[in-house]
Amino acid sequence: MNEVLSQDEIDQLLTAISTGDIETEEVSQAADQRKIKIYDFKRPDKFSKEQIRTVSIMHETFARLTTTALSAQLRSMVHVHVASVDQLTYEEFIRSIPNPTTLGIINMDPLKGSSVLEIDPAVTFTIIDRLFGGKGEGAKVSRDLSDIEQSVMEGIIVRILGNLREAWSQVIDLRPRLGQIETNPQFAQIVPPTEMVVLVTLETKVGEVEGMMNFCIPYLTIEPIISKLSAQYMYSSVRSGATTENLNILKDRISTIDVPVVAEVGSMNLTVREVLLLRNGDVIRLPNVRVGDAMVLKVGNREKFLCRPGVVGNKIAVQIVRKLEDVSKEEFEELSAEGEE
Repeated sequence: MNEVLSQDEIDQLLTAISTGDIETEEVSQAADQRKIKIYDFKRPDKFSKEQIRTVSIMHETFARLTTTALSAQLRSMVHVHVASVDQLTYEEFIRSIPNPTTLGIINMDPLKGSSVLEIDPAVTFTIIDRLFGGKGEGAKVSRDLSDIEQSVMEGIIVRILGNLREAWSQVIDLRPRLGQIETNPQFAQIVPPTEMVVLVTLETKVGEVEGMMNFCIPYLTIEPIISKLSAQYMYSSVRSGATTENLNILKDRISTIDVPVVAEVGSMNLTVREVLLLRNGDVIRLPNVRVGDAMVLKVGNREKFLCRPGVVGNKIAVQIVRKLEDVSKEEFEELSAEGEE
């Protein structure tokens, strides 16, 4: 918006010109100084400044998580941080990376399409040297990865993708999967050369070796959630508490946790000689245990549930009655008495 001068300011300006304090040329030059931005129609901007800023915030979280994960796995000082977030064409991205390099083709499920995670060769071979027992010293190597080295980098990338999922959890329940690893950028044509992409450049330092990691996301892939890439959306999700996406991630992680459960049906005393004489297939009968007796089920080392032993088909089973903390001693005796009847 152009600045509007008041009448007093206009009078002062005319007085200054008439007295010679300000030259007329200076006034005309100041008026002609306008902010002009060159717009290239071959490279239309697809991302607003706010969306670029939101992508940067998301990947700052990703960088912190990756720093912690790689430091623990490599047992070395690792530092990853976001250097820049830019939008450019896919062809410009391909031309800016070395050949050969490490290119992970990432499936961005449930989003359509793929993205590319590029790791600088200096960082790649430093990680490999560290995992193979070396000191992680930088080696200027320019060659393709061997089968063993490629397998090692697959494990590193898969671990990094877990951090990416957590960083994107406020926007979408992203489930990134590693499709394949390429070393020649010309073989990683996931979108047309003129397609716009957002490029997240991560400065990476492993020990004394510095390099770059680039995460390239095509606009076609991120377009369905482009409206969610705003600070207002992210902060509202945080204030509203656990979102559906967060709950799904939590359920997936809890479902893989092993919890030891022990059903103690009864106990008996054996001598050392009797224990030594036990063989595979021996059956120990507990004379004081009957179907229907009240028993205690342990979770780990804690007595947790009150249950009854019984038979389902041809198999022995236990039925959970209730939590042990809700059962009094009198109720426990009553339940045992009912089993005897």
